[in-house]
Amino acid sequence: MNHFSQFADIIQHMQPLGSQDHLPESLRLVRSGNIEIYYAPFEYVNRQARITISGITPGLQQARNALNAARRCLREGLAHEEALSQAKQTASFSGPMRSNLVTMLDYLGIPSWLGIHDSEQLFGSHSHLVHYTSVLRYPVFVNGQNYNGTPAMLKQSTLREQIESSLLEEIRALPDNLFLPLGPRVSEVFQLLVNQGALSQDQVLDGMPHPSGANAERIAYFLERKPREALSNKVNPDALDRARRTLMDKIAAYAS
Repeated sequence: MNHFSQFADIIQHMQPLGSQDHLPESLRLVRSGNIEIYYAPFEYVNRQARITISGITPGLQQARNALNAARRCLREGLAHEEALSQAKQTASFSGPMRSNLVTMLDYLGIPSWLGIHDSEQLFGSHSHLVHYTSVLRYPVFVNGQNYNGTPAMLKQSTLREQIESSLLEEIRALPDNLFLPLGPRVSEVFQLLVNQGALSQDQVLDGMPHPSGANAERIAYFLERKPREALSNKVNPDALDRARRTLMDKIAAYAS
């Protein structure tokens, strides 16, 4: 599903979005009760990729970044496909979580498998090796705030529709990729798709802590930077130990 042609003229002529701006009403796709879905240019699929990293949905900051990048490309006269590509690369996992994501990917051995120096290159010189996506392609807001997994997307028809159309479309376009879901809600979606036969369990690298700064303690333990005895009761070290071993085994199997 590609809405870019529908919204390209609006994006080209809109004012740049600042750090306090919400998305314009002219980009709203759906309003259902307290749920709103807006358009932002996240359709591009990098078919050269070997790994796909999936969040839950683009947040407001990512949507602003993508729209501003697409606006700039369109005003420079670039083709729609190039505008979509640049918008996706500019906005994907932009913000503070990128540093944590890079550190954990490095720790798991992703650069060695891909034949690159470090995971930071996936956001620059070697971005062709990675596809960034979200299980909900377009930005979702609940009561005006970034969607955080509530209500459950698999039980809410407006949200599940995005999974069954956009996400499945991307998985089919990338049949040999490894898929790294970020966070338990995203892992639930990928497990459902495994159960439905859309991809194999070996392709799903689930269990890594979400790279959000709010997960600092889990990340520190996962990276073996904080000892078990120093953990608060909010952290399940056994689950993180199992996830670490499973992830490293899967990546090693693909690297061999």
